[in-house]
Amino acid sequence: LSFTLKDMRGQDVKMAGLKGKVVLLNFWATWCAPCRMEIPWFVELQETYRARGLQVLGVSVDDPPEKLPPFAAEFKVNYPLLVGADRDDVQNAYGPIFAVPITVIIGRNGRVCVKHIGPVTREQFDSEIKALL
Repeated sequence: LSFTLKDMRGQDVKMAGLKGKVVLLNFWATWCAPCRMEIPWFVELQETYRARGLQVLGVSVDDPPEKLPPFAAEFKVNYPLLVGADRDDVQNAYGPIFAVPITVIIGRNGRVCVKHIGPVTREQFDSEIKALL
């Protein structure tokens, strides 16, 4: 969790500041149909478990920053959307990211506990998050 990424508004988000939280890190793209299916689940999970220490982060792997605010508004995204295009260091640390969606769940200790390549069910995400909270 030693990375700093820009969010969709150009603000720095320091991953190290999330230590002690359970982090759901989702690598996605606006054009990806399975990603679009999962995002409403992440919105629900963020709302449900925020108070217990969950932080969802979406890392857009190839969209320009200006595409993210309209997307966030359309999907009512309640968690930071980060710009991951041209950030091979981040993508390689959790990847390689050769397809999306890829979702990594990081425990409070900063270690990767679960990695999903491709979409999974909302129930599976819910179960994995509850086990770490």
